[in-house]
Amino acid sequence: MDDTLQSRLSVADKAHCWHPFTPVADWEASDPLIIQSGHGVYLFDIAGNRYFDGTSSLWCSALGHRHPRLDAALIDQIGQMGHSTFLGMTHPKAIQLAQRLAEITADGLDRVFYSDNGATAVEIALKMAFQYHVQKPSPEPQRTRFLGLTGAYHGDTLGDVSVGGVNHFHSLFKPLLFETLRAPAPHCYRCPLGLSRPQCALACLKEATDLIDQHAETLAAVVVEPIVQGASGMITQPEGWLKGLADHCRNRNVLLILDEVAVGFGRTGTMFACEQEAVSPDFICLAKGLTGGYLPMAATVTTNEIYNAFRGDPSNPKTFYHGHTFTGNPLGSAVALAVLDAFEHDHILENVNRQAQRISERFDRDLIGRRFIGEIRQRGLMIGVDLVQDRATQMEFPAHLKPSAIMCRIARSKGLLIRPLGHNVTFLPPLISTDQEINDMLGIFIESYLEMENTIAAELVP
Repeated sequence: MDDTLQSRLSVADKAHCWHPFTPVADWEASDPLIIQSGHGVYLFDIAGNRYFDGTSSLWCSALGHRHPRLDAALIDQIGQMGHSTFLGMTHPKAIQLAQRLAEITADGLDRVFYSDNGATAVEIALKMAFQYHVQKPSPEPQRTRFLGLTGAYHGDTLGDVSVGGVNHFHSLFKPLLFETLRAPAPHCYRCPLGLSRPQCALACLKEATDLIDQHAETLAAVVVEPIVQGASGMITQPEGWLKGLADHCRNRNVLLILDEVAVGFGRTGTMFACEQEAVSPDFICLAKGLTGGYLPMAATVTTNEIYNAFRGDPSNPKTFYHGHTFTGNPLGSAVALAVLDAFEHDHILENVNRQAQRISERFDRDLIGRRFIGEIRQRGLMIGVDLVQDRATQMEFPAHLKPSAIMCRIARSKGLLIRPLGHNVTFLPPLISTDQEINDMLGIFIESYLEMENTIAAELVP
C-alpha cells in the first residue's frame, strides 16, 4: 500500500470528517485506523494489517463481515430495486420481514414500524406510547411522563436523551429535554443503594415499582434495556428484576418499552434478551444486529391493541405522523431476512452459548483476582471488564490514567479491536466466532490486560 495514499487520507479525514463520540483534540493528535475491508471476524486496514473485530463493529456486525447469506441477499435485491418509499405503498421484502419479526418476538407483538437506527426505534416507541394514551378507547391524555434508569442510554435524539441517564454525554442538552422519572439501575457491583445480593431482596426493583405507584396516573411508559444495560458499562440485571418490573407495569396499566437495540438478535444467548425472563413488553425496539451491520435499519414492534388506537376516520384520522425516507428499505429488508435465515439454519445461538462458556472459563482462570480487575460482567457474548485502582474499595482510577484506553491501544497493536467504555473494556465478538478465533482473541485480550497492568502499576508507584 502506498504510504502517501494513507497519509493523504489521514490528512483529508482530519480536515473534513467529524467522528461521533470522539474528542476533537484526541482525534487530531491520533494516528487514524483506516479500515479497508472485512471478512468473517476480521477487519483489514488500508496497509493490509489484520485485526479481530472484537466489538462486532460497534455491536452490529453480529454475523461478521462478507457473510455469504447476507452478501447473496443484498446482490439479489439490488438486481431488482434499491429503494421504494413505504409511504402509501409497500413491497414484498418488508412485508415478509414484518411477518417473521411478529413470529419470533414476544407474544402479542404483531405490528412493525420500520425506521433507520436504534435511536429512531426508541423515539418512535416514546411517541406512539404517548399518542396511544390520548387516542385509546378510554383516553388518558394526562399520561405524558416516562420512567427510565440511572445510567441509561437509548440513543441521541432529544426524546432518547430525555429518557437516557448518561450525564457525561447529555447534560449539556438539559434545557432542551423533557423531564423523566429516574429509578436506580440494578447495578449489583456498585449498588446505588449501598446494598448487596442476595440480602438486598431486590430493593432496586422496589424503588422502581414505588416510583411507578407514585406516578401511575401520569406515566405513559417505562423504558429499559432488558438483562444488560450496554453503554452504561455492560451492567447485568439480577435474576427476577426485569420480570418484576414488567409485571408491575402491567398491573398499573403503564406501558413497557424494551430497548433491545444492543441486546437483541442473539447477543445475550437468546434471540431476544427479554425471553430469559419470559417478558412480553408493549414495545420492543430493534436495530444493530437486525441487518448484521450491512445497512441502517430498525424496527419498533408493538401490539394490535396499540395499533388499533390509531384507527380513525376522515374527520379524525388519528394517524401516526412520523416517518423516515428509508423506512422499510428493500435492501435492508432483504438482508434482515437473510440474518433471520442464518439464525434459523446455522446454529448461531448454540455457538453463542458455547463460546460464552469458553470465555467465562478463561476469564475465571486468567483474569479474576488480578490487581485491577473489579468485576467481569457477561451475558452471552456481551462482556464488560470493570477496571478499578483498588479492588477492595472499588476505587476508580484518576481520570488522567485511562487504563481502559491504554489496554485497547495495546490490543490494537496486537491485532484485536476492542473499545473502552469509561472505566470498562468491552468485548463483543461476532456471534459466528469459532473456537480457535475465540481462543486467539482471548489470548490477545489477556496479554493486553497484563501489559496495561504493568504500565499502570509503574505509574502508581509513589
